[in-house]
Amino acid sequence: MKKFLALTAIAVNLVGCASVNMGDANQDAAAKTFTAPRDVAGIYVYRNESMGAAIKMDVEVDGKPIGQTAANTYLYKQVSPGKHTIASKAENTDTVEIDAKPGALYYIWQEVKMGVMYARTKLHLVDEGQGKKGVTETKLAETK
Repeated sequence: MKKFLALTAIAVNLVGCASVNMGDANQDAAAKTFTAPRDVAGIYVYRNESMGAAIKMDVEVDGKPIGQTAANTYLYKQVSPGKHTIASKAENTDTVEIDAKPGALYYIWQEVKMGVMYARTKLHLVDEGQGKKGVTETKLAETK
């Protein structure tokens, strides 16, 4: 069974990479300055691995779609202060809740896991050092 799962994972990765609409290069550079305006918070959702490269994953903030990630991409969204729920959808749905503070930045790593028929997702709120490293390794996907 383990051999079958390993072969399936390799086959999925060889099929091709999913592509998403990419953000503007200037927006990517601006987001990578890692500064949020004083009156809002910034949320980065990044996917810095090639596992599940053939799969796009939908991301929502407070039930509203903000974009899709693919391998080695990230989304950046500014939100008002207060509680927010970030959701990632694949074979499953996973969520992370934050209590956003004005001027703060939040980094969420979107982990891709092996699913039964499709890739699964797991969101992790990570510290600033890990988050900045992950975002720097990726490129901005179009964010609504």
